[in-house]
Amino acid sequence: MEKLKFEIAGQIALSKNPGSTMKKWREIFQISQSELARYLKISSSTISDYESNRRKSPGSAIIARFVDALFEIDKSKGNVVLSKLTMQTPFQMQDFFETHEFASAISGIDFSKLLAANVVYGEELLAIKKVYGYTLMDSLKIIMEMPIDKYHHLFGSMAERGFIFTKVSTGRSPMVVIRVTPMKPSIVVLHGIDQVDDLAIKLAKKEQIPLLTTKLDLQKIRYALNKL
Repeated sequence: MEKLKFEIAGQIALSKNPGSTMKKWREIFQISQSELARYLKISSSTISDYESNRRKSPGSAIIARFVDALFEIDKSKGNVVLSKLTMQTPFQMQDFFETHEFASAISGIDFSKLLAANVVYGEELLAIKKVYGYTLMDSLKIIMEMPIDKYHHLFGSMAERGFIFTKVSTGRSPMVVIRVTPMKPSIVVLHGIDQVDDLAIKLAKKEQIPLLTTKLDLQKIRYALNKL
C-alpha cells in the first residue's frame, strides 16, 4: 500500500498539470468532490479549484493528505478500488500486452486524433468517452495463449482506457474478447486493417464501445500516447 501511495503522490508532484492528475485519481477511486471535501474538512470549491489548476501547485503536505484521503475513504467502502490497484501483474503477462496510464483523462475524440484513426462505429460516443490510459496487445497471443481468468490484467489501474489490438485480420476475435470480459474498455482500436468484420461492428454496437481502425506505426502510437 505504501508503495502505491508513493507512486500516486509522485505522479501528482511530477505532473505538468497536478490538479488534473489529482482529479484523475479521485475519479479512479470513484470519490465525489463533496465526499473528499468532507473527509479533508475543506470546501468542495477548494477541491474544484485545485483540480482545474486555478490554485497554485499543491505542496507535498497537501498531496500527502489527498492521497491518504483516497485510501482511507476506499478502505471505509471495503477496499473496492485498492483491491484492484494492488493486484500484481505476473511478469510473463508482459509478453502479451503493455499498459500506460495517462497523467489526466483525455476525451475519446482526442484519443482518436492522436492515433489518426478511422471511426468504424460510435463517432457520436467519442465525445462522452473518457480515456485514462491504453493497453497495446498482441491479439493472437491474447486469444490463443492468455488464460481467460487473466484478462482483468489488461485493464491496468482503470477500465476506462483504449484497447489497441495488433496483428488483427478482421476484428472479430478482439471484439469477442471484449464481449466475454466483465469490464469494458472505453474504446477499441484495431491496428493495421481497413475492412472490419460485420460481427465485430455488431458487437461494438451491442456494447456501446467506439470501434476504430488505424495504420499509424506502432512506435508513433507509443510516442504519442506515452507523453500523456
